[in-house]
Amino acid sequence: MPTDLLPLVEQAGRNQWLAIAPELMLGLIALLLLVLELVLPKAQRGLIPGIAIVSQIAVLVALIINLSTPYIGAGPTFNGLLQHTGGGQFLRIFFLLASILTCVLGTVSLPRQRMPHIEFYHILLVVTAAMMLLAQANHFVMLFVALETVTVGLYILVSYYRDNPLTLEAGMKYLIMGALSSGILLFGITLLYGAVGAVPDADGRLHTGFEYQTLARFLATHPGNFLASAGIVLVLAGVAFKIGAFPFQIWVADVYQGAPTPVTAFLAVASKAAGFAVLLPLALEVFPSYASLVIPILSAMAAATILFGNIAALTQFNVKRLIGLSGVAHAGYLLLGVIAGFSQPQAVGAVYFYLFAYLLASFAVFGVMTQLGGSDDATQDMDHYGDLARERPFLAAVLAIGLGSLAGIPPLAGFMGKLVIFTAAFKAGHYGLLLVAITGVVLSIYYYFGWIKAACFPTNPDPATPVANTRGPVHRGLGLALGLLAIASVLLGFYQGALGRWLLGL
Repeated sequence: MPTDLLPLVEQAGRNQWLAIAPELMLGLIALLLLVLELVLPKAQRGLIPGIAIVSQIAVLVALIINLSTPYIGAGPTFNGLLQHTGGGQFLRIFFLLASILTCVLGTVSLPRQRMPHIEFYHILLVVTAAMMLLAQANHFVMLFVALETVTVGLYILVSYYRDNPLTLEAGMKYLIMGALSSGILLFGITLLYGAVGAVPDADGRLHTGFEYQTLARFLATHPGNFLASAGIVLVLAGVAFKIGAFPFQIWVADVYQGAPTPVTAFLAVASKAAGFAVLLPLALEVFPSYASLVIPILSAMAAATILFGNIAALTQFNVKRLIGLSGVAHAGYLLLGVIAGFSQPQAVGAVYFYLFAYLLASFAVFGVMTQLGGSDDATQDMDHYGDLARERPFLAAVLAIGLGSLAGIPPLAGFMGKLVIFTAAFKAGHYGLLLVAITGVVLSIYYYFGWIKAACFPTNPDPATPVANTRGPVHRGLGLALGLLAIASVLLGFYQGALGRWLLGL
């Protein structure tokens, strides 16, 4: 073997493949789904979505059981490409749970369409595995490859119902804006690499500006570097596109409306969390020495995002656009936690807790939307929810709990999520941003409760007048998931227990 290849062989030999076992399993399951579609008789292909869900649950259980084992303990792996941390492990669980719930929504939504079904689950699993790797990225090359894998998969999923003009429009807008954001992010990474170059260590090994730790050391010793400052601004702008923060949120309402409802749910929850999986380590571990630049940018972005999202949602009648614009506001609340994290370490755990509460509430709402949506679920208006409490009280109760949690009404999980974020911001001294956030919460109550009113209060107050039961029975799997989500939102609001201690201690 040539001697110049020996270092590469040695590096490959140090790769800890067990460290990415959950991601490898998801990739294998994704391939298995395609094989099963080929080998199973047509009458038995309906089992494949269930296999996808059960397989992911098995991976999730194994990941939770093995959280404390050495091979996924803290520390870099794959020669520094990945870094295992407590936050990264939580996000792996988070993305798996979001994927499972999206698959459940897909079992209800996909049969209404004359589209291939198995490819949907295949792409979803690949995107989920990429998100799990993204949450552990410790190198800009790893970050960009994982992020683009996620983005390309979402391009396909957003426009999956290609017979719907609104879906095709959503896919085109997401493609254009996603490509633009990727270009901005890549340009920022290039500037940061150009500022650092390659730095030798004591052993003569070169370290580049692509490595988080090398970049952090360079920024700490070179304050005010122009190339680095420009790169940081562009990287923050590229990430802002991904989370839908102002002024890069212009794609959100149209894409959320046109995308299939299960995909909208995945975008609203998992994609937003993926953006914060990128932003948290960069802002708090790589860029802290440039806090005088990063904090004002994120503060202005957070305030504008909260106000824009809530004010724009006030006039929305289409519920998918409403939930999309309200999601913009939630990105602003999460940014508040990132800003507080510069001086309050517990703010990072508060962001994770908020994301988990947001997952529970959002999938509860999107589950009801999926059940009630027809073949064209892009046109759901509040009128479609009239008298829901009389016709389907279970769905109305789940919807009310989900929307109440998103609004931050006690004693639901969303209230606790906002409380821990606001407490961290108060301790960090960001009183102006806290005032903006509280104003946003007050504004959000109007449109959330307008939706609850449409569903829970009858439009015909005469009890003697019969109401036709036009809604079909609740899908069993979806009904079970909705019940668990609603119960979890209530219980987590009353008692955070070990989950709260773990997340708030990260």
